[in-house]
Amino acid sequence: MSLLPSFFGGRRSSVFDPFSLDVWDPFKDFPFPSSLSTTSQNNYAFVSTRVDWRETPEAHVFKADLPGLKKEEVKVEIEDDRVLQISGERNFEKEEKNHTWHRVERSRGKFMRRFRLSENAKMDQVKASMENGVLTVTVPKEEVKKPEVKAIQIS
Repeated sequence: MSLLPSFFGGRRSSVFDPFSLDVWDPFKDFPFPSSLSTTSQNNYAFVSTRVDWRETPEAHVFKADLPGLKKEEVKVEIEDDRVLQISGERNFEKEEKNHTWHRVERSRGKFMRRFRLSENAKMDQVKASMENGVLTVTVPKEEVKKPEVKAIQIS
């Protein structure tokens, strides 16, 4: 549990997670261009894609909220043997000349999230599915054999 959730935008941040390769931009909500990009609109989509990662005894399970995207617009890749990468692009709506925009808050543009997996992950058996705008990626784990413990009688 994060001790400073409001400092990191009210969400559980992975700043202290050694397995996460996220980019956190402390200036993303300020009205001037971000320190990480010159086009803050594209960077906002990159930074704001939310992913939950839980580990069960059998697998690592990732759930990403990707509302409005089709499965064809999302890529799930394995890099460098142990890095899971989820990426895609949320396209801009067509601008029509007779429409007046009052507010644009939904993120759009490219996004990418990367996670370094543990040594016991079965990278050749990764499965992904998408339903109702939620991407679920399941990475099975190898069974860890516990060392046999023999009791020795004390004489």
